[in-house]
Amino acid sequence: MKPEHVHKHLQALQSKYPDLSPCLDDIRCAFELLEACYRQGGKVLVAGNGGSASDSEHIVGELMKGFMLPRPVPQPFRDTVLRLFPDEGEALCSGLQGALPAISLVSHSALMTAFANDVSAELVFAQQVYGYGSPGDALIGISTSGSSPNIVRAIQVAKAKGMVSIGLTGGSGGKMKALCDCTIAVQGAGTPAIQERHLPIYHTLCIMLEEAFFG
Repeated sequence: MKPEHVHKHLQALQSKYPDLSPCLDDIRCAFELLEACYRQGGKVLVAGNGGSASDSEHIVGELMKGFMLPRPVPQPFRDTVLRLFPDEGEALCSGLQGALPAISLVSHSALMTAFANDVSAELVFAQQVYGYGSPGDALIGISTSGSSPNIVRAIQVAKAKGMVSIGLTGGSGGKMKALCDCTIAVQGAGTPAIQERHLPIYHTLCIMLEEAFFG
């Protein structure tokens, strides 16, 4: 995406949420890391606890389907589907939408409960990063304190796998700040205020990524 388009979206975010002004450079950094990940064919893993688990699901929902723009499937794929399924291909392709590959690590209840019971609850996300992650992929770790043990462990594994890591947190950034390639630490009095500020940040990131790949 052109720098002026990134600037436009960040200015819109700042005008709506002036208290996020100190985070704009870090938001730009996060966008650039995520865009580079997708340009080289990577995927994004997302993890958080409690309300931040819901944010993980939310982020994946915005990346994996149309958000603000239409995302028609590419013509070569459409041609292949029509050749294979001439009677149903048009309806199939008309329903599908372009996707930016993303996986929420909070959704796999059987795996998570088994691993927490048999091994360690602290490693439920780290195990998934180890299994899913590849060099060049990205991990978004969400923790209002910046020090949630299961998020910290996931980031450590991501670094060992050659992935980039982005922290979405609050205050000083906690333990995540020293580990992440980019940390967006918002200011807010308590968990609810921090989580409320996370939402417009990741919405802006998703809007910019969608525009970069489908605009």
